[in-house]
Amino acid sequence: MTDVAAVVIGRNEGARLVACLASLKDVVPRVVYVDSGSTDGSLQVAREAGAQVVELDLSIPFTAARARNAGFDALDPKPEFVQFIDGDCMIEPAWIAKGAQALTEHKDIGIVTGWRSEIYPDASVYNGLTDFEWHRPAGDIEACGGDMMVRSAVFEATKGFNPHVIAAEDDEFCTRVRKAGWRVHRLPEAMTLHDADMMRFGQWWQRAVRTGHGFAQVGAIHPEYFVRARQRVWVYGAILPILAVIFLSPWSVLAVLGVYAVSYIRTARGLIAAGLAPRKAWHQSILLTLSKFPNFVGLLTYHWRVLRNSDMAIIEYK
Repeated sequence: MTDVAAVVIGRNEGARLVACLASLKDVVPRVVYVDSGSTDGSLQVAREAGAQVVELDLSIPFTAARARNAGFDALDPKPEFVQFIDGDCMIEPAWIAKGAQALTEHKDIGIVTGWRSEIYPDASVYNGLTDFEWHRPAGDIEACGGDMMVRSAVFEATKGFNPHVIAAEDDEFCTRVRKAGWRVHRLPEAMTLHDADMMRFGQWWQRAVRTGHGFAQVGAIHPEYFVRARQRVWVYGAILPILAVIFLSPWSVLAVLGVYAVSYIRTARGLIAAGLAPRKAWHQSILLTLSKFPNFVGLLTYHWRVLRNSDMAIIEYK
């Protein structure tokens, strides 16, 4: 039997954590749960589920990267493969065997992932947008989300996640794994079910701010990564609004609005071409067009923190 252990990270996930740990029962022999200062009884829930519990030091800023590293460090002895999963997700029953098989058969794959789906994609337009984000082409990829199966040897050789990266830490880790000569691969298989629980505009805004912070921070570490994303944020989140203000006239405002309209239509058509229903595509395109503004806030937040030499504190949306 392939040696696989799971590392679960969470903070005040409540019923989501209960479901997560239940999905791992009888699927992996060892589960480590790493808690980032929960106050909702998550620690007791994890212990009752039979997980090994790690409580992060409250005096050091929390990050998902730091939590995953702590979970890996707690595994003794080290398994051949480690499945990382967020506490708001449930593992699909067949995934562990399929992921482990891919790593066993293809020795050059360092990280394998699958498809994540939302449990309640129709609960809100924000959940629906998140669900569509998860479905990306299978095959060799540049990076994946935090739900991933990793070779322990690769994790140790690359020194794991960068604990100072507060968003897109998974992109940063995957980039270093690829630079070390390993493949990052997505199987066309269901891997996890996710509960975004994003019902309010403010939650979506904060999540987009966090994304912009990730664009900037990971881009500072790997300048070749997130290049187009950062360019779009600067153009649509800053330059166009500034131009509209500088050349304050009806024509300049109309011209800028026209550029946004073209971007909105192009985005919606791209979503439809990718398989999203037209009605959902037109709704979600509004959010994708607007997202450049909170993305820019996140980008500025990162640079302001660097300028002040302040901590890279996490940005939570729920």
